[in-house]
Amino acid sequence: MVLEADIKAQLNQYLQLMEGDIVLKVSTGSDKVSKDMLALIKELASMSSKITFEEAQLTRTPSFSVNRIGEETGVTFAGIPLGHEFTSLVLALLQVSGRAPKVDEKVIEQIKNIQGEYHFESYISLSCHNCPDVVQALNVMSILNPSITHTMIDGAAFKEEVESKEIMAVPTVFLNGESFGSGRMTLEEILAKMGNGPDASELSDKEPFDVLVVGGGPAGASSAIYAARKGIRTGIVAERFGGQVMDTMGIENFISTKYTEGPKLVASLEEHVKDYGIDVMNLQRAKRLEKKDLIEVELENGAVLKSKSVILSTGARWRNVGVPGETEFKNKGVAYCPHCDGPLFEGKRVAVIGGGNSGVEAAIDLAGIVKHVTVLEFNPELKADAVLQERLHSLPNVTVLKNVQTKEITGTDKVNGMSYIDRETGAEHHVELEGVFVQIGLVPNTDWLGETIERTRFGEIIVDKHGATNVPGVFAAGDCTDSAYKQIIISMGSGATAALGAFDYLIRN
Repeated sequence: MVLEADIKAQLNQYLQLMEGDIVLKVSTGSDKVSKDMLALIKELASMSSKITFEEAQLTRTPSFSVNRIGEETGVTFAGIPLGHEFTSLVLALLQVSGRAPKVDEKVIEQIKNIQGEYHFESYISLSCHNCPDVVQALNVMSILNPSITHTMIDGAAFKEEVESKEIMAVPTVFLNGESFGSGRMTLEEILAKMGNGPDASELSDKEPFDVLVVGGGPAGASSAIYAARKGIRTGIVAERFGGQVMDTMGIENFISTKYTEGPKLVASLEEHVKDYGIDVMNLQRAKRLEKKDLIEVELENGAVLKSKSVILSTGARWRNVGVPGETEFKNKGVAYCPHCDGPLFEGKRVAVIGGGNSGVEAAIDLAGIVKHVTVLEFNPELKADAVLQERLHSLPNVTVLKNVQTKEITGTDKVNGMSYIDRETGAEHHVELEGVFVQIGLVPNTDWLGETIERTRFGEIIVDKHGATNVPGVFAAGDCTDSAYKQIIISMGSGATAALGAFDYLIRN
């Protein structure tokens, strides 16, 4: 396996940044992945005098570990970290060589203070854009704390292991042999899950804000930046900075940028927000809003934040079908991200529920990987763009069922099929499957507001042209509002509008 010229050129630049010597310990067999891995290791060693390698017997073959001379760091790659994991490889080489990770000092301290033995394993696919965050976070923890180890396992290279553990979604993380979590997780989220998160009293003791933004997606980031530029005290409280954009793969309609990816855009937003000294309280979920002299936002952990004005930008989440089996088999055959989880269903039969653009795009994507795709649409016609429908109908391994209602997702320990009703005849049918991808749009994250804020029957917050809600001092922006279109660029614009609206409110009151 020889690296492509452009990847090699990139790698060459990065390797100049290495600080100390490292040794790659490699365990290979006679299979193709082993041969490719050994070729990659040799190529890396030929590119820098700071890299040497040696044969070793590791837990898995093929795999390799990245170590300091005479010291095991616990960072292991079982599989070839290219594709989306290329950055994970580069960062591991640099950080093991002594280059400091770009992590907050407070977080570094937290990691170093963790006591006890922690052996993490993350199962990933190289086409998953959520996986590198988890891999890189766990690698940093291993590098900073000698009692933590982490092995990245490429599901395609270790199919039997993936099947024996019944892993049907990536990333999936095991800790000391037990299931720890699945889906995208940041370093802070992993630490919080291990019981090392911020304390509620630390948050409650904060001075009141001028503007408090609830939600950290594009609308929230835009609101906070516009507010902070006015020189007023601004905070963001968010369950996950970046919101659903973190799960968005290719973005081609963000004007001025021909192509970017969700995680990249979120990293830029976060950097921009930090430039303004905005108080970002991540991994915190709001559960109640009440207007007193100041507006109070209570969090799930019991902390209460106070502010003169509030901007709600809580976004939206994937809509569930709401049929028996959906919750029970989530990550056991029921999935929501075709990019991430598609490769785990290679050669299997899957269904896509939803005939809009996202459903049809998912079906086209999956058709290139799986044995067969069944698309189910509730309405008599698909809603996707004509060009997508044309492409869908040209594929030999796709069946489209229109005017049908999903009744149940069936299975024992994992999905084995689904039942649907033909809405014209009332007849019930069952189709045997190994996976179901749900693609039926979004639902706003506004349930926690109760009756305080006026909403549409779909739960969207009703706002005027200034982004104001029915409660004085409370504004809203983005996908949680009744805006006509849910787009990143529109969310950002509405975030700016809400911030200017809130500033205007503060001046006048």
